[in-house]
Amino acid sequence: MHVITIPVTPFMQNSRLITCPDTGKSAIVDPGGDVDKILKCIEDEQLNVERILLTHGHLDHVGVADELKHVLGVEIVGPHQDEKFWFDALPMQSQMFGFAPKVTFYPDRWLSHKESVSVGKLQLEVRHCPGHTPGHVVFYHVNSSKVLVGDVLFKGSVGRTDFPKGDASQLKQSILEQLFTLPDETTVLSGHGENTTIGYEKYNNPFVSGQFG
Repeated sequence: MHVITIPVTPFMQNSRLITCPDTGKSAIVDPGGDVDKILKCIEDEQLNVERILLTHGHLDHVGVADELKHVLGVEIVGPHQDEKFWFDALPMQSQMFGFAPKVTFYPDRWLSHKESVSVGKLQLEVRHCPGHTPGHVVFYHVNSSKVLVGDVLFKGSVGRTDFPKGDASQLKQSILEQLFTLPDETTVLSGHGENTTIGYEKYNNPFVSGQFG
């Protein structure tokens, strides 16, 4: 799986372009903003985008998904249906996060735990990881040992749980059961900041070890 990272919005959210090396088919993961920057990268790299994948409904991750859907003629897939709450609240989110006004939209298809999503010949396993938000999902590609985790896990940290419907104990359980059960060498592609690995976080992340609660 080939990955291009495009930091977008003042929140420096890591929007990703993932590509199947066998077919050249691509997907956009979490396009939170800066639509022109994303489209320029697609054009420069001559990517054939077939869908948009969303980990959760926070505006800095979904902000231009609907616009890209119409420009590229592709579907929006994910997250889990428990995230509908945050899509309902997109206009409120634009005020809360200081973004331009946003009209509510919804994915074309919600995802379920353990479902598989294809990008060309790539098969991504969907894992429901609530806690940061109720319908958050991650996308795991076993063959390249990579997992796109959105805002569940960061290098040395975890996602915030002080937003509506956040749950710190649920987030920790999601990390322990859905992420820390992956091989230690698995690369963690987080929604903000640098990449890390499952092994590094398993042995060093203070928020999961209990050092910070």
